[in-house]
Amino acid sequence: MSGRLDVVGIGPGDAALVTPAVSAVLEAAQALYGYGPYLDRVPPQPGQARHASDNREEMDRAVAALDAASAGAHVAMVTGGDPGVFAMAAAVCEAIEHGKPEWRTLEVRVHPGITAMLALAARAGAPLGHDFCAISLSDNLKPWEVVEQRLAAAAGAGFAIALYNPISRARPWQLSAAFACVARHLPPEVPVIFGHAVARAAEQVVITPLAEAAAQPASMASCILIGTRQTRVVPRPGLPPLAYTPRSFSA
Repeated sequence: MSGRLDVVGIGPGDAALVTPAVSAVLEAAQALYGYGPYLDRVPPQPGQARHASDNREEMDRAVAALDAASAGAHVAMVTGGDPGVFAMAAAVCEAIEHGKPEWRTLEVRVHPGITAMLALAARAGAPLGHDFCAISLSDNLKPWEVVEQRLAAAAGAGFAIALYNPISRARPWQLSAAFACVARHLPPEVPVIFGHAVARAAEQVVITPLAEAAAQPASMASCILIGTRQTRVVPRPGLPPLAYTPRSFSA
């Protein structure tokens, strides 16, 4: 029997946002590998093995899944959101590049999912309606100086910015520093959208001006969208406001 590895994204949390292709893979796989809370969101299947690991064990997880697939198993690597956005698809590719020769002969497929910035943008309206980028504030795998350079370049060039991994117990100061960095390039009224646990039971979405953004609570369950000089917030009586960035550019 030839093995296979599918890398799947299960979206932001709501089971209705998991694609049919991903659902089919999860049902058929003999073994699942992934961060424990993500595996907890996958309905169990009879006889299916589950191998949960910590969030910082990406390479070990990739190696274990590739070994299982090369031994003949149909393996699914489970990630939240989209597997190619700050997630496991890159770790699997890196492991294959530097790992065992037989891993290069495996069938490996990456299946897209709805990532946090798209789920939050849809809740808010269309804040990513023009050019945008995504930046992780984690400095675990890159220097903080690089994060600041990218924030400044994106804000100065007029990109809307999606912030991933905004804050944690080990990194309590980076989010405030990120807001201070972009504030040197953007006016204080630029809207900032905080999404906490989007598409889950504890969902909260808050829109606030950049000048007040540092006072908003956030966690690793948050995704944050920073608008541009063109981003608009449309108030609606009795309904949540709509935030959008026009498709056409005006200086």
